[in-house]
Amino acid sequence: MQELFEAIRSLETPRETESFFRDLCTLSELEAMAHRWEVARLVEQGLPYVEIAERTGASTTTVTRVAHWLRHGEGGYRAVLDRATS
Repeated sequence: MQELFEAIRSLETPRETESFFRDLCTLSELEAMAHRWEVARLVEQGLPYVEIAERTGASTTTVTRVAHWLRHGEGGYRAVLDRATS
């Protein structure tokens, strides 16, 4: 996994990043990641989990899992959310 993270860190442009992920992941995998990111953004806005599930089509289990990692994970969601609002 470290080699993958190093490869991601080496990407220099948005286009390069998009191309890398399109080659690396299936469309379903990318959609799943985009879906979790949308859930994280809505959790951060303080919306009720049921409303997030209804808006996104995610299960309440997924919403709960994303919320847990947002609050108790490694800080990845938090770092990017903070940058997005800066």
